[in-house]
Amino acid sequence: MSEPSDPNDQFDDIVDNETNRDPDLAVIEAGSRTLRTQGGAPQGDPVPGRPEDPELDKALREVETELSTRWGETKLDPSVTRIAALMDVLGDPQRAYPSIHITGTNGKTSTARMIEALLGAFELRTGRYTSPHVQTITERISLDGAPISAERFIETYQDIKPYVELVDAREEYRLSFFEVLTAMAYAAFADAPVDAAVVEVGMGGTWDATNVIDASVAVVTPIDLDHTDRLGGTTAEIAGEKSGIIKQGATVIMAQQPVDAAQVLLKKAVEADATVAREGMEFGIVSREVAVGGQLLTLRGLGGEYDNVFLPLHGAYQAHNAAVALAAVEAFFGIGAEHARTLDLDTVRQAFARVASPGRLEIVRSSPTVVLDAAHNPHGARATAEGISEAFGFSRLVGVVSTSGDKDARGLLEAFEPIFAEVVVTANSNPRATDVDALAAVAVEVFGEDRVVVEPRLPDAIEAAITLAEEEAEYGGAGVLVTGSIFTVGDARLLLRRG
Repeated sequence: MSEPSDPNDQFDDIVDNETNRDPDLAVIEAGSRTLRTQGGAPQGDPVPGRPEDPELDKALREVETELSTRWGETKLDPSVTRIAALMDVLGDPQRAYPSIHITGTNGKTSTARMIEALLGAFELRTGRYTSPHVQTITERISLDGAPISAERFIETYQDIKPYVELVDAREEYRLSFFEVLTAMAYAAFADAPVDAAVVEVGMGGTWDATNVIDASVAVVTPIDLDHTDRLGGTTAEIAGEKSGIIKQGATVIMAQQPVDAAQVLLKKAVEADATVAREGMEFGIVSREVAVGGQLLTLRGLGGEYDNVFLPLHGAYQAHNAAVALAAVEAFFGIGAEHARTLDLDTVRQAFARVASPGRLEIVRSSPTVVLDAAHNPHGARATAEGISEAFGFSRLVGVVSTSGDKDARGLLEAFEPIFAEVVVTANSNPRATDVDALAAVAVEVFGEDRVVVEPRLPDAIEAAITLAEEEAEYGGAGVLVTGSIFTVGDARLLLRRG
């Protein structure tokens, strides 16, 4: 009698058979169950400004100053030991509500905002935790689709501060900036209380501070190369870190992935007995048309089709984010597993029509049009380049670029080279911003000296770009794209008096 075959060997055989198939669809049968069926959102500018009350602003700055003394988000210890200890002394607030956990390289925040809008439209009280912030630290924690107030942010910090200090004293290293903020978010959600939490990882997944939740739905947006010094040099290695958010018996909503990343994610799903829904297989985009102010979509969800869905965001990548968000909310409500039906179509339409995603192909000025986009790696830059070409059709587009020092500036600039007439190289306010001269040297290699302008100060760079955009351009056909980092976008937004 032959011995039973090893499940891992079976998986490897399947991978070998499927590797040459369409990588965009990631059509890899991995032996796990798949979802197959028959069939109050935020409004206005979602980015808050500083508190108008001087005393309140002073109190918020004091909290920010205290947080800034801790390890920053770029200094990490691959462990959840400290955050788990803090959650324990706080009474595990993260277990007081169901959650949807989101990882991936690009699209996490936009997808989180869409999920939040959908859940809110179905009358659930929501909490959303995203990072980094565009302008103000309070943006990172949202309740009912709006950033937490400065007062509540301060109160939450003061409430957990004694417990933070208790854990600091016990552990080898103090809790980091991101760990404390994560604890604040989970505590604020429990205190609200929320019906559902939408949580974006800070980096990776397995050892990310957010990964003390047991989310019933794990979302993986597209994976590409980023943070390679911490997560790995291939998309497979990065997927290995990000797959850590997949919990036992969860549902995995997987965007289109490179084949090697999909292999890793699906293998993890098998090990966790998780249910998988893949974009391009169990859900996806049926049709997409560019529309005034956004795009009109027909989406295929886990329970059926949703037609005439208006999304007020530009770019094909946002349509893919919408498909992922819809599938995640369907899975949260049990559609595709327990129920073979669709969500209420009118409610879905209303939710998507109200979605905002600051700093993602966001228009902040006209004559000429100035657009902000937080693309910070080559994958994001390529998506932005495609989106702005499709949505705007500028006859002359000038870029304003400042990147962070740990990013692939050359790859980002190469992605934008075909669409920029000129590029103005500058610096943002973040201490980690790439040195202007170093960035300019790379830009000259990519664009040629005649197409590169250097302006060390961002206000001067934006003004120079506006002047360049208007030179020899057809009337109304000029544009400026400010990009390279979320810090660049945040600074520009403040300069242009947005929010």
